[in-house]
Amino acid sequence: MEFESASRTHVGCRRKLNEDALLAGNGRIWAVADGMGGHHAGEVASAQVVDALSQVAQDGSVESVLSGVVEALEKCNSALLEMSHGKFEGRTIGSTAVGLAVADGHFACFWVGDSRALRIRGGAIERLTRDHSLVQDLIDAGMLAEEEAEGHPNANVITRAVGVHSRLRVDSVSGALEPGDLFLLASDGLTRLLSEEELCAELLRASPDAAADRLIELAVQRGAPDNVTLVIVRAR
Repeated sequence: MEFESASRTHVGCRRKLNEDALLAGNGRIWAVADGMGGHHAGEVASAQVVDALSQVAQDGSVESVLSGVVEALEKCNSALLEMSHGKFEGRTIGSTAVGLAVADGHFACFWVGDSRALRIRGGAIERLTRDHSLVQDLIDAGMLAEEEAEGHPNANVITRAVGVHSRLRVDSVSGALEPGDLFLLASDGLTRLLSEEELCAELLRASPDAAADRLIELAVQRGAPDNVTLVIVRAR
């Protein structure tokens, strides 16, 4: 199975620094990382995550690739914690991570934080990830309606990130690939501005390259208060 991909990142309309990073596909892995910490700390963290993922061995099954991804992120987590206590004088330096790995007709999506992976199959869009966030925990507990999430005062609070806690937990989902499967990896700078229905419509309307341009354009038109990063991957 072959894959067509496109990727974009944009600083947005309010930020001076782009703390997002992406892995545009070094064979069988694509990823988006959204750094946190400010003053270049987030930029360093997201770059470290992408660099770690770029070095994962890609031979073998999707399970073996995923195992390499988890190991790489765990090592990156330890390195960022060490940097936090050293160069950054105890200041938090962390990053979300969401990615897609493919091998032998199968895929695996992995994530830490609130960057998302979505898949379009048969014209319908499905969110493959569950946000590691305070708001999502409240939704799951029945204490908050999904439509109230974006306006919640703690909408930016995430409960997991690479580089924040000594023990890193990486979630993943996997399954068989089908020709035509279309994956979107995105930082919350995009998913907070466009609904899943809008994302689906734009992704189905054009090639991955043209859709990537259009999604960035829409985000900027809507004020893009955060950095915006996305990777689109289509199986064929």
